[in-house]
Amino acid sequence: MDSLIDSVIDSARGWLDDDPDPATRAELSSLVDRSAAGDAAAAAELADCFSGVLEFGTAGLRGRLGPGPNRMNRVVVARAAAGLAAYLGGGSVVVGYDARHNSERFALDTAEILAGAGLTVHLLPRPLPTPVLAYAVRELGCAAGVMVTASHNPPQDNGYKVYLGDGSQIVPPADTEIAAAIAAVGTVADLPRATTSRRVDEALVDRYADTVAALVDDGPRDLRIAYTPLHGVGADTLTRVLETAGFDSVSVVAAQEAPDPDFPTVSFPNPEEDGALDLALALADEASADLVVANDPDADRCAAAVPTPTGWRMLRGDEVGVLLATHLLQRGTRGTFATTIVSSSLLGKVAAAAGQSFAETLTGFKWIGRVDGLAFGYEEALGYCCDPEHVRDKDGVSAALLLCELAASLRAEGRTLLDLLDDLAREHGLHATDQLSVRVDDLTLIGDAMERLRASPPATLGGLDVARVDDLARGSADLPPTDGLRFSLADGARVVVRPSGTEPKLKCYLEVVVPVEAGVTDRVDAVEAARISAATRLDAIRSDLGLALGL
Repeated sequence: MDSLIDSVIDSARGWLDDDPDPATRAELSSLVDRSAAGDAAAAAELADCFSGVLEFGTAGLRGRLGPGPNRMNRVVVARAAAGLAAYLGGGSVVVGYDARHNSERFALDTAEILAGAGLTVHLLPRPLPTPVLAYAVRELGCAAGVMVTASHNPPQDNGYKVYLGDGSQIVPPADTEIAAAIAAVGTVADLPRATTSRRVDEALVDRYADTVAALVDDGPRDLRIAYTPLHGVGADTLTRVLETAGFDSVSVVAAQEAPDPDFPTVSFPNPEEDGALDLALALADEASADLVVANDPDADRCAAAVPTPTGWRMLRGDEVGVLLATHLLQRGTRGTFATTIVSSSLLGKVAAAAGQSFAETLTGFKWIGRVDGLAFGYEEALGYCCDPEHVRDKDGVSAALLLCELAASLRAEGRTLLDLLDDLAREHGLHATDQLSVRVDDLTLIGDAMERLRASPPATLGGLDVARVDDLARGSADLPPTDGLRFSLADGARVVVRPSGTEPKLKCYLEVVVPVEAGVTDRVDAVEAARISAATRLDAIRSDLGLALGL
């Protein structure tokens, strides 16, 4: 047995002494015994468990469940809680959790360790959506909040999101300061614990639901809705909010209604993934629905689909974002409308036309939530903040409700959400977006691809000249530095390339803008003609970009 495996086995045995969880202790003991006996597969898994430390960053923690410092487990969570307690130094914290494997256990460990460090701890009463936790931070006047969730990750993952007292997710330098405090934590077994945390009363959940329901005005409610929570925690909250708001024709996918951490009916519990909404679309056909809405497992995101003569069409996050923004502007919402550097540029034009300010941030609601005077914010990955006064984070419940209100109002006029999108295209040009994502097993491939693009950026993409290349790692007066490149192309097109913050992916975000020309002949609708042209341009850009990446 080589010295490297010997060293890993020694580290694993030391970890066993500090692990309070019988399941991960048993798993780790088996890996150690099989590795010592020469099992190559066990040795490789053991080495990966101890190949590094699950890093605490602006997304908190997220990773596979299992033993060792490179997995999500009770030791890693206990250290994170102790580090957060040291960083805060006092005050109160509210802790929430979803229905994933070990979520409640991780939440209880967090509560006990925070309380043991002398903080006042409020524990949400049951598995609930992430936006309820974000609401609770502000409602209870806490110094911080912790949500145990891995959002839409696979079933074998879990995670740990931290909010500060303004109800927004952490940003630098808080992330590095908390990480440093975590690194200073010693033996988990020696951490003081206390069971003085208090379960938050259901009345707080009631207040959240009533606050969301109050976002809509009196108006049409004739809308047949098909809904799925994708085996997550959104069903109880969203159906209650819809009912309170007067939407009484809601069909829920029965096979996906109850929380199930194994997500048995989907290959990947992300509403953006192909096939994730197949059951919801089938239900929509049966119920003759006017709109399909879906939440991801922790209900902070919202997806939507609409009927067309040729079948159901999924709306892109950029489309839902501009629809919600338009709806709020028409209702008189005032303030700053914000989105990210990888989202469509259309929101800025819509806000300007309404005389409202616009802001562009780095990706993630940790940045959107901190925009001064925020009235509405969204990111293309199906996240929308419609009520920043109460939830300064993405909220799939309030977004779903407001989208239903808009769809019902349009239906009463004999119109649809697609009609409104066409109106916006005629006024501002057709803004079409798409993505190119490359998943890798070796993360060094992503770094290599970014370096190639920096060293030799393409002169053209899809036949459009690259007018400017911005290296986002340098930062600017408006944006902190981040690993990414932005290519500004002719005719208002753009491409942003960046590594994913949560998955082993290189993500490329594409946008083209095509004017809608009046007077198109041959009975071809002008918007449809622009849409066809945009699709052709996007395909060409995607093809050239794929070659430039070398992946």
